Amino acid sequence: MIGGLGKGLAAFAVSPAFSAGSRPLTLAATALEDPTTKYPKPPFKQQVQPWPALASKMDPKPDHGEKSYKGSGRLAGRKALITGGDSGMGRAAAIAFAREGADVTINYLPAEEADAQEVIQLIKAAGRKAAAIPGDLRDENFCKKLVDDAARQLGGLDILVSNAARQQIHKSLEELTTEQFDWTIKTNIYAPFWLIRSALPYLKLGSAIVATASVQAYDPSEDLVDYALTKAAAMNLVKSLAKQLGPKGIRVNGVAPGPIWTPLQVAEGGSTPDKSFGKKTPMGRPGQPAELAPIYVQLAANEGSYATGQIYGASGGDGQP
Repeated sequence: MIGGLGKGLAAFAVSPAFSAGSRPLTLAATALEDPTTKYPKPPFKQQVQPWPALASKMDPKPDHGEKSYKGSGRLAGRKALITGGDSGMGRAAAIAFAREGADVTINYLPAEEADAQEVIQLIKAAGRKAAAIPGDLRDENFCKKLVDDAARQLGGLDILVSNAARQQIHKSLEELTTEQFDWTIKTNIYAPFWLIRSALPYLKLGSAIVATASVQAYDPSEDLVDYALTKAAAMNLVKSLAKQLGPKGIRVNGVAPGPIWTPLQVAEGGSTPDKSFGKKTPMGRPGQPAELAPIYVQLAANEGSYATGQIYGASGGDGQP
């Protein structure tokens, strides 16, 4: 009897795939890719743009998933606000979210309007509602208005991606003025606090908050003192808020990129001009924003329901916390 039962269960387990009138499921093979040669490697062309710089003028241009990202409806009907959505990880997330079925509002600085309009067109091309709201996140009143306007234009809000940040190189602490320090702190710490606090009344059960941290949070460079400390703060904000908001069914997570090819790397003062950017990683190259897009999607999607208080890294092999 036991043997017969075992055979019956085995037959039941496989029968759905081979039932009468059906055919076995066949999928096209996915070609393997060499991650070390998938994207451009250094040396790069020496280039500097006026701060904050535009992705559209970089050589080579960063890949945000414009041609490569394919959606599957994982965020259908969702409504997202992404700061720094004109370029870098914010742009990659905006494209991916739209192709996964979400309506998206992006925030950016007025000087980045050209890049932002490219993103808006990509969101609309995906058949989703798009809104563009330029402005400086150092202004508390603007942060509140940004959230309210995004929720009004999208008809709600259930994903907040706090991604915008300021990064400037200072070789010594003596070079770092109080004004510059305050600019970094306001953009990278105050703004996420204002944005999240303003968004909470809109965020329902099942909503998600995603912050962009950095490898700098736990392996800081000597010339990014102020920036690194803000990214460590972002990492702790994620872990603390996850405990506070978990009982309310709101998840809070972070993404910690390593060296990624974005306008930060060519903006005047944003980084030390370096034609070998990314060469020291085990991959031998910098990452592209498109390579992080799936992480942002996973952290916003319902499938990631048990992930909160987590920091997801993508640094080409340099290690994570």
